This record gives sequence, C-alpha cells and structure tokens, in this order.
Amino acid sequence: MARKKKKDDEGVKGDWIVTYSDMVTLLLCFFVALFDASEIEPGQMAALLSALSNIGMGASTGGETLSEGKNVSLGNTINSLPSLDKGNFLGPALKKAVSLFNPEVKSKKVTVTHDERGLVINLAADAFFAPASAKINIEETRDILIRVAGLLTSDEVKGRKFRIEGHTDAEAIDPNGPWESNWHLSAMRAIAVLHFLTALGVDEKSFQVAGFADTVPIARNDTPEGRAYNRRVDIIILDDGHL
Repeated sequence: MARKKKKDDEGVKGDWIVTYSDMVTLLLCFFVALFDASEIEPGQMAALLSALSNIGMGASTGGETLSEGKNVSLGNTINSLPSLDKGNFLGPALKKAVSLFNPEVKSKKVTVTHDERGLVINLAADAFFAPASAKINIEETRDILIRVAGLLTSDEVKGRKFRIEGHTDAEAIDPNGPWESNWHLSAMRAIAVLHFLTALGVDEKSFQVAGFADTVPIARNDTPEGRAYNRRVDIIILDDGHL
C-alpha cells in the first residue's frame, strides 16, 4: 500500500508543469503586448525575433539566442557601419528639424527630408534670393536661418559635417547680368548661406560647399512650378558615407 501511495504522489507532482507552462506563456504574451518596438536597435530586434521563433521547437542549433556568442565582436563592427549609424542619428535630428520648421514646411519655404546623403533641409531659393541674385533676402528669411544655425549647433548633430548645395533651374543666364553661368550663381548662393550661418556661430570647418547649376533637378524644367522647385539651396547634415 505504501508503494502505491508513493506512485500516486509522483503523478500529482508532475501535473503542475502544465499549469506553470500556461502561466509563463500568458506572461510572455502580456510583456510582448507592453513592448515598444521603436525603442530597440534593429540588430537587437532581429535577435529577439530569431530567438522567439524557435520557442517550443526543441533545442536551438545555435545563433538564435540573445546571449553573446563568439562572433559578438563581428556584430559590434556591423552595427558601427555608416548605414546603421545614419539611421541612429536621423531620428532625433529629423524630429527636431520638422518641429523647428513646421510653419515654413506648411508654406513650402522649407522642405525637410532625408536620403542617402543624410538629413536634407531644402530652402526654396525664390524665398531667400531675388531672381539672378546671390544676396540673401535677410528681412524675409533671417528667422529661418537663425533656426537652421540652432539645429546645426544642437546636440542632435554634434560632431557631424554639413554641406551646402546651390541649385538653379535650366533657364539660360542673362549675358548682361553679373554671372557668367548658372554654375557661378548656384555656388555663390551656397557661399552666401555659409557666411550667414558661420556668422551665427556654426563652425566654418564643419562645412562643405558645392554649386550644381541645373544638373540635379528635382522637378521638370518645362513648367514655371517645376523651375521654382529646382531653384533651391540644400543644407545637408551628412551621413558618414558622404563626408
């Protein structure tokens, strides 16, 4: 009789594992529901999804856990590449830029985007310069440029390099005007913005300047609206791959 009682006790002791497993599964679901995926690095997210994908499928064959393995240094190297670093810095800088220039974005005086070069602040040349002029319309745009300088000296872009690019439309330059070509006009507009920003305290050594004339259009040049889009000055907070 004593032996039978011992066997029954062993059966009862094993039943708890089912309830325990259910509880752990429910807790996992609860914390997954609370999890904010936007606060995790891309590499960590991939590792997490890889680890969770094999729950209940038996022992892992390796490379699918969240613990550090022998190739951890390789992962650190990959995470330091420019493409991922660009993603890391663009978020806070982009959010700050959109907030700073919200009124001008709505009025289309400023456009804030990002591409393979980095974070791009597009200044509509028609708002900043008179036709065929490289003199900044200070009365109209002083406040905008002060905010640009504030962004370029902020912690969000600390240590970054900047490039100012001047662009024109495809209209021929006036032969009786002050410019030999659209190349000269686009370059001088970029330099004018450079001088204004450095006067506001942005480090001159952080800048590159380029004039592209009409060679990099963002719209068609056969309509007035398209030409207006192409006349612009771009201030770019550079990605490491474009220094």
